[in-house]
Amino acid sequence: MRRNRSTMKKERIIMLVSSVFVLTALTMTGFYVKEKNEAEKDGYVVDMSALEKTTEDKTKELAESVQPAGTDDTAKGNDLDYDPNFQEASSGNVTNAWEGDGAAGSTAQADASGTETANKDIAKEGAQEESETEDGAPAEAGADMETEDEITPTASMDAAKALSFHERDNLGWPVAGNVLINYSMDKTVYFPTLQQYKYNPAIVIAATEGENIAASADGKVISVFEDAEIGQAVCVDIGNGYELTYGQLRDIMVLKGDVISAGDVIGKVAAPTKYYSVEGPNVYFRLTKDGVPVNPLSNLE
Repeated sequence: MRRNRSTMKKERIIMLVSSVFVLTALTMTGFYVKEKNEAEKDGYVVDMSALEKTTEDKTKELAESVQPAGTDDTAKGNDLDYDPNFQEASSGNVTNAWEGDGAAGSTAQADASGTETANKDIAKEGAQEESETEDGAPAEAGADMETEDEITPTASMDAAKALSFHERDNLGWPVAGNVLINYSMDKTVYFPTLQQYKYNPAIVIAATEGENIAASADGKVISVFEDAEIGQAVCVDIGNGYELTYGQLRDIMVLKGDVISAGDVIGKVAAPTKYYSVEGPNVYFRLTKDGVPVNPLSNLE
């Protein structure tokens, strides 16, 4: 009996110690798992203030790194790789930047306007002085000023009204020289300086720099302008919808509105523009009928 009691006592002690040990182990395990879970939860917390600061810093760096685009100076060169008036052989339509109302705004036109205004003022002052009597008394009311139409010479008005040019009328040569590039609107012709083929609504006449350029027909100057391709130029109305354009000029001697006669000197031959450097000094000579190019060789005598 004593053995049994001793054995049971030992078993109870062993069971108690085992229970305490298991309980302790479970408690320690529970604390360990709890701390681990809390640590993992802390790892998933997002610091919004730090994120915003990082975003602002990156935005600032990106803004500072962006530089304004520069200007490509190569587009401003004077090379002739591109002709602004080049027309494809199959286009069937040829236009020039200076066509239409005569490229208003040129320096020559501005000078012409200023000169005309000054002349009109002088004429009006002279009319006022003549209208006064010898004792200084003014003339009758309404007689101290003349209208612009009364100041205009009658001969010039008659000449302007009489302008008339027809299909079979003759034109004089503006200069004596060979034709370097022929008129051609049905097929393209070769331009040596440009090294390309294109339509030509005019003829290019060889000339000597500084040589006088004569008016080919009676007419009225409708514009004096400057163009990148043909340089300084004069456009003249010769009547019935016909107009003549003289290009590659310098020392122009006419103004817009002037009435000129065939043979009058309108200017001198200038150095050729960069579009005709290989051809050399020349006169660009163009004839149009209601704005449509016409071969001037058919009328040159």
